[in-house]
Amino acid sequence: MTTPPPSTNGPVIAGYFSNWQDSYADKEIHFPANECIDGKADSWDDQGNNLYGNFKQFYLLKQRYRHLKVSISIGGWTWSKNFGGVVCDSEKRQRFVESSVKLVSDFGLDGIDIDWEYPKNDKEALHYVHLLYDIRIALDKYQEECGQLSQPRLLLTVAVPCGPENYRKLRLADMEPYVDLFYLMAYDYAGSWDEKTGHQAAMFGGALNTEQAVNDYLKFVPSRKLVVGLPMYGRGFSDTDGPDSPYNGVPKGTWEEGQFDYRDLPKPGATEYYDHQKIASWSYDSNTREFISYDNPQAIAAKCNYVQQRQLGGCMFWELSGDQHHHNPRNLVNTVYRSFDGQIDQITNHLDYPKSQFDNLRNYMK
Repeated sequence: MTTPPPSTNGPVIAGYFSNWQDSYADKEIHFPANECIDGKADSWDDQGNNLYGNFKQFYLLKQRYRHLKVSISIGGWTWSKNFGGVVCDSEKRQRFVESSVKLVSDFGLDGIDIDWEYPKNDKEALHYVHLLYDIRIALDKYQEECGQLSQPRLLLTVAVPCGPENYRKLRLADMEPYVDLFYLMAYDYAGSWDEKTGHQAAMFGGALNTEQAVNDYLKFVPSRKLVVGLPMYGRGFSDTDGPDSPYNGVPKGTWEEGQFDYRDLPKPGATEYYDHQKIASWSYDSNTREFISYDNPQAIAAKCNYVQQRQLGGCMFWELSGDQHHHNPRNLVNTVYRSFDGQIDQITNHLDYPKSQFDNLRNYMK
């Protein structure tokens, strides 16, 4: 295995780009319109076997912004149920590894993100380590075969839980050597499954909080590999008096019951509040008696300060389509960027993909 370079030369700002949302909206939100790649570049009638769609647009953005890195995330809450059967079978695991690396090669990516929610027992946790080892070896081998060992290492990242009952099952010390960044899913601490309302992403206080998770992870993982997750959504409660109170049901959300995109908050008529001690923000409407927990720019800036004080690896957003427009002063990505004084990770991305099946990608989209 190659000797890994430093994972980052500054805090990272990571964000999940979901495959079910409006792709143009994500690009428009986080890149000024006059700096975006024109979608008309996808003519679809070029000669040869060519790459189009989102992956082509990602590559063109990578050419323009050389610090922008794009990984493919595999798993998630909906698609994690099959991980155990694959990871615990050596033949299936090897096919998974090979196909994952081929995705990197074919689609011009900078790494692989594994989002397994969650290993259920020690057997699965052990084989999770085997999976990460196998992916790390395969990525390094691919770079060696392409003559790219002098280039930045292809990334291997993992999304990991902040609930103790889940992360204490993980073999973090064994995972750490193969993983570049651990994305802490520091949200969903409260929701419709609870008896009382609560802060869904508080840094301090409550039965679940980010500080507790960070301290536990730091026992096994270097601080610069820990990235704090930030929600671009809120969780709502109906017929309640506010935080830590009984409630009756949840309001209709943006996409699903009780869940709102951050860009829709605070709702008209609601007042926004912030708790300095817990680093938690929310809105409350005394007329509708509706309480919604979410991170506003003040909470985000305070969390960035925490990341810097603890010398952590940066911040991650779930997920980008929930943000305000790029020019809106409440845009959360810009809030993080300003909080870090613009001194963020500048390690360059990858543009050479000699083994890609797509002609235009091998030829740098010329």
